[in-house]
Amino acid sequence: TTVVVLTPAAGDAVQANKAGLTEVADVFVVNKSDRPGASDARRDLELMLDLSHVTGPGNVDRRPPIVMTNALTGEGVNEVLDSVVDHHAYLSATGTLADARRRRVAFEIESLIDAMLERARQAALSDVNHAALVDAVAAGTMTPTDAARTITAALLRGT
Repeated sequence: TTVVVLTPAAGDAVQANKAGLTEVADVFVVNKSDRPGASDARRDLELMLDLSHVTGPGNVDRRPPIVMTNALTGEGVNEVLDSVVDHHAYLSATGTLADARRRRVAFEIESLIDAMLERARQAALSDVNHAALVDAVAAGTMTPTDAARTITAALLRGT
């Protein structure tokens, strides 16, 4: 469950929309609900949810709740917990919990592969004389494809 926490100051609700957070949030929290602008932030979020298709085709039966909180007093904290529990129940009831877990695991595996490949690429660049390959391509004595093949061969030898 993704909880997006915003504050009433600095137009956080608008920034959240620009950052695409309205598309990934399962629960919105407006903290510092005692501050001026808190109700405006809630209204802005409501409007963004109305105008965007966050609750679109894949999620028509669930709209992300907006919970007003005050972390200093604890006001609204139980409602945040209830919203997270409700979201979990929704995922379980609709069968999307297993799918969400599989997507998260797939993303984690792909991220690890990306990190490992980047380390291997850096090692391959260190193993070959990268500067000499660049010079050869710049001088026209080697094609960029041949230089890339040389580096890729070094990368594959290192695995």
